[in-house]
Amino acid sequence: MPELTITPDTVLAIAQMARQFDVKVAESDPDSGSNPSDDMGVDALEFGPDDDLQRELVSVISDLNDDEQQDLVALILLGRGDLTLDEWSAARLTWNDIGRAHTPRFVTGIPLVSDYLEDGLSLLAD
Repeated sequence: MPELTITPDTVLAIAQMARQFDVKVAESDPDSGSNPSDDMGVDALEFGPDDDLQRELVSVISDLNDDEQQDLVALILLGRGDLTLDEWSAARLTWNDIGRAHTPRFVTGIPLVSDYLEDGLSLLAD
């Protein structure tokens, strides 16, 4: 069984933030002059350049060290079914193709990434 350098709690926290981000859609009216009560709070379900949740998620992933980022990417690949547990080392090496600077955008750009992270963790726990 591979030893994780990232804690399961950190992975689950990232997954939870990603799940909140996944339910958002692109801004439908970026130049809206109305207030949130007039829009019935719909802006809370949209993301745009000023989205705090996206910035926070990118920041958390950026703050991980290289080994933790490698494990995060490997968990996604494992949970998505791209690679198996026997290919854990290869899954971690995939991070080298992505690179440290691009890992946060890579992770946040995957639809349902929270599910893949949780599935990857559960495969390690079995």
